[in-house]
Amino acid sequence: MLQISPHDIENRLAFDNPWWVDGVPDDPRYEGMKERSYLAPFINLVANREVLRAVVLLGPRRVGKTVILHQTIRWLLKDGVPGNRILFLSLETPIYSGTPLESFVLGLLARFSHTREIPLTVIFDEIQYLKDWEVHLKSLVDSFPAIRFIVSGSAAAALRLKSRESGAGRFTEFLLPSLTFAEYLRFVDKEEALVRIDPGSHRLVTPDIEALNREFIEYLNVGGFPEAVLNASVRGDSARFIKADIIDKVLLRDLPQLYGIRDIQELNRLFTTLAYNTGNEVSLEGLSSSSGVSKTTLMRYIEYLEAAFLIGRMHRIDQNARHFQRATTFKVYLTNPSMRAALFGAPAEDDQTMGALAETALFAQWFHDPRVLEHLCYARWKGGEIDFVGLNALTQKPMDATEVKWSDRPAKDSSLLRHLAFFRAKHPALKRITVTTRTLYDVGRLPDGFPVQFMPTSLAVYEVGRFLLEKKRECLSAFGRTDLFATPAPRSKGASRKST
Repeated sequence: MLQISPHDIENRLAFDNPWWVDGVPDDPRYEGMKERSYLAPFINLVANREVLRAVVLLGPRRVGKTVILHQTIRWLLKDGVPGNRILFLSLETPIYSGTPLESFVLGLLARFSHTREIPLTVIFDEIQYLKDWEVHLKSLVDSFPAIRFIVSGSAAAALRLKSRESGAGRFTEFLLPSLTFAEYLRFVDKEEALVRIDPGSHRLVTPDIEALNREFIEYLNVGGFPEAVLNASVRGDSARFIKADIIDKVLLRDLPQLYGIRDIQELNRLFTTLAYNTGNEVSLEGLSSSSGVSKTTLMRYIEYLEAAFLIGRMHRIDQNARHFQRATTFKVYLTNPSMRAALFGAPAEDDQTMGALAETALFAQWFHDPRVLEHLCYARWKGGEIDFVGLNALTQKPMDATEVKWSDRPAKDSSLLRHLAFFRAKHPALKRITVTTRTLYDVGRLPDGFPVQFMPTSLAVYEVGRFLLEKKRECLSAFGRTDLFATPAPRSKGASRKST
């Protein structure tokens, strides 16, 4: 039987790393590709070698992880890093099967006569194809402190689980979520035309709310995945692309393989139920009663779906901002609203589901910053409910409240704000109340005179996503790599942001 020879592996490595020859990447697939807003923060993390850790790039399927790796290589080469100091390989390539990670590293050192002290960058894509990859990677980090190791893979739940089990103190996770609405508008080249900063009020405004809403509907339908936005053929059949290439692969392959799930249809039914109810409150009791599955098993499944970045949960407080000791009810959200359209059909602007999808879209923006989600909840009591309440990180007292509506009625009928007045009376430290609308931008008042900011939902979703990405840039630029970031645009004063 013929065996794969070291010579064959070396030839394939040379093919996958064309920059070894002249320092220039020549793969046309990544030439001129649009850059995600996450590229600069990711490059900053890769370039900062002060902390001896491997970078684990996490995220749902098809959000552009492999693309961002190749764009990072292009930046490193442009920044003057010699091509022979960068190694990239995808472990799904059959010829690499069964080869230890250390062999690739030692091969690079030998091929170019590098010493262990020379700073190298080694990237392993699709790392989940290697059994016990986390053990091997941890050993490499300890053995080669001068090398910056980066790994990524499609099975997000597997990477997250193994990274946290075995990579404590050795791995740094970087989350690449689905597109924000702000990124979507940039990808379709409509951001400058539809959103601008008003020079007088310094707030975000739109010259054409109807056009912005049309793009928002399109974002809800297909806008979470770069390929569905940029590829015309994929966009024309986005439902099949999202369901077959993303949802089904996670539900039918990734999660069963990782967690040993036997009843795949049971898991699939649960996800379908949760996706249909995105933006709504669900209970373990109700789910168990309707499905015949025990609450313990349901809770496990929900945790699996969260680990795969398919859903997110938000917990409840009462009118006094108290958490429930036995939280059996919670709100569930898709992390990408376009997954619902793939399963149940694309919504029109006047569909009844638009309210829940608008709320899901806002949650999906906050999902980009786990630190914000830690202090985000919803309030519900007999007689009232508030969609999002941001708690102070130290005091756990409400700092701001956001009510999501796909209607202009709340801005015209003050009786629809009574629950907000009730909540505000109980929490005088509340600093900001935002109510989103369909088209109106205005400032109203509660009976006690406290201002309420009315803002179109599409503009609010855009603003939250943009603000969180700007905050990432500002935090990471503190490491001294300000050359990686464009100058942040001025922030609007009427933002529906979460204070933590």
